[in-house]
Amino acid sequence: QVQLVESGGGLVQPGGSLRLSCVVSGFTLDYYPMGWFRQVPGKEREEISCISSDMEGTTYYTDSVKGRFTISKDNTKNTVYLQMNSLKPDYPAVYYCASGLGYACFGYGSIGAPDYWGQGTPVTVST
Repeated sequence: QVQLVESGGGLVQPGGSLRLSCVVSGFTLDYYPMGWFRQVPGKEREEISCISSDMEGTTYYTDSVKGRFTISKDNTKNTVYLQMNSLKPDYPAVYYCASGLGYACFGYGSIGAPDYWGQGTPVTVST
C-alpha cells in the first residue's frame, strides 16, 4: 500500500526557515520522481519543486522559490525533504508531496501528473 506522509509544517515568522519531510512507503525513491506542491485555500494547487529518480537527482524549482528552497532526498530512508529558507509572508498554505509513474521531473519542469499524494502539512508565514 502506497503512503506518503508529510511533516514539518507550522507557523514561522517572515525570514524564517522550515524543513518539510515526506516519508514514502509502498515504493522506493530509486525509481520514482518526487514533487512538492502548495495549495492556498480557494486557489489551484501549484508545483513548487521536484526531483528526478535517477542518480543525478535533477531538480526543478518554480521561479518564486529559486534560491530559497532546496529539495533533496535520502533513498536509504525513502524520504524527500524541502528546505525552505527566507520565507516570505503569504496566505496559509498546505504543502503536499506527490509521486507516480506517470510523472517525470526535469530541470525545466515536470510532465505528467502524480498518482500518489500525501495528506499535506500546513505552513503559515506570518508575524
